[in-house]
Amino acid sequence: MAQRHPDPTAGPVPADALARYLRDRATEFLRALRLHRETGAGAAASDDSAEAARALRRAARRISAGLHTFQPVLDPGWAEGLRPELAWVSGTLAQEHAHTARLNQLLLALHRLSGATPFPAPARATAVRPPVPAAAGQPSDATRDAPGGTAGPARRTATAVVTTTATDPAPDRTAVRSVPAPDRGNLTVGAAKAGALLDRQLTLARTRAHSTALQALGSSRFHGIADKVALLASEVPLVPAADGADLRPMADAARERLADAVTALPLLTAGSPYNAEALIHGLAPDLSPHPQDAPWHQVRLLLRLHRYAREVLGTAADPRLLTAGEALDRHRDASEAAAAAAQAARTPRIAPATAYALGVLHADQRHEVEAARYAFQRAWQKEALDTP
Repeated sequence: MAQRHPDPTAGPVPADALARYLRDRATEFLRALRLHRETGAGAAASDDSAEAARALRRAARRISAGLHTFQPVLDPGWAEGLRPELAWVSGTLAQEHAHTARLNQLLLALHRLSGATPFPAPARATAVRPPVPAAAGQPSDATRDAPGGTAGPARRTATAVVTTTATDPAPDRTAVRSVPAPDRGNLTVGAAKAGALLDRQLTLARTRAHSTALQALGSSRFHGIADKVALLASEVPLVPAADGADLRPMADAARERLADAVTALPLLTAGSPYNAEALIHGLAPDLSPHPQDAPWHQVRLLLRLHRYAREVLGTAADPRLLTAGEALDRHRDASEAAAAAAQAARTPRIAPATAYALGVLHADQRHEVEAARYAFQRAWQKEALDTP
C-alpha cells in the first residue's frame, strides 16, 4: 500500500487564508475586466475578449463560493449583498458561451447520427453503399449486406443496438427474424434541415446573450459590483470573531452537504451503463427542465463549492474530484442540448423528416446524459474508496 504523505492543512486554518484568497480572486477579476475593456467587446470581439470574459466568470464564481462557504467569518450584510450580484455576473456572461457550445455539440451529433462520418469499407465488394450505424431496434447495413442476413463486421456505435440474430457461434439461419430495412433517408435529409433550424435558433439566442452581456457590463449595476470587488482587493470585511477561527469545519460542512446530495442520487441505477433511466419523460409535453436532472445539477454546484473550499484551505487539487466534475459538466451540457433539440422539434409546421431527426437527436443526447451519470458514479465510488 502506498504511503500517504501528511496533510499540510491538518492543523487549523486561520481566517487570514480566506482573506488572502478573496483578495487574489478580486485582483484577477479586476485584471480580467481591464483586459476585456482593452480588447473590445463589440460584435467582432476578439479571442482575447472571450478569454477575459471567461476569466471574469471564474473569478466571480470563486469569490461568490468563498462568501457562501465561509460566511460565518465574514460581515453578513456585506457578504449577502455581494454574493447574488456576483452570481448574476457569472450567469449573464456564461449564456453566450453556453449557446455556442450547445450548437457545436448538437451539430456534431447530427453529423455522426446521419452517417456523414467516414466508415471502413464494407465486407462485400458488391455493396453499393458504405455501412452506417443503424437506429435502435434495426439491423445495421453490414448485417443486411452479409450472406444469409448474419452480422458482418459492422462498425459499432456508442449507443446500444438491438441485434436480431442469435449469439450462438453457428446460428440457426431459419431463426433469424426478418426486419425491413430502416429508412435512413428520413434521418439524412432531415438532419440537414434540423441542423439549419438549430443553427438559426441557437445563433439568434447567442446573439441576444451577447447583447445582454454587453448591456450588463455597461450598466450601473455592474459598475457598483466592480467597485465592491475593487474594495475587496484591498480589504476583506471579517467579523471580530474571525480572530482565532478555524476554516476547516466550514469546509467540512461543504463536503458533507455534497456527500448528502450524492447519497440521494440513484447511484445504484447509474452504475449500469445502459439503464435508460435518462429517457423517462423524454417525450413529455412539459417545457420545464427534465425532472430527473435537477438533483444532478445540484450535486454539480455542491461539488464546485467543495473544490473551491479546498482551494481556500490550500489543499492540492484531487484528480478524482476533477474527473467527477467533468462528468457532471458533460451531464449538464447533454441535458441542455437535449432540451434544445426538443424545443426545436416543437417548432410549428416543420417537415416530418426534420422532426424525426430532432427526435433521434434528442434521444442521443439523453443517452449522453445517462453515460455521464455512469461516469460520475464510477469516479465518485473511486473517490469514496480511496478516501482514508
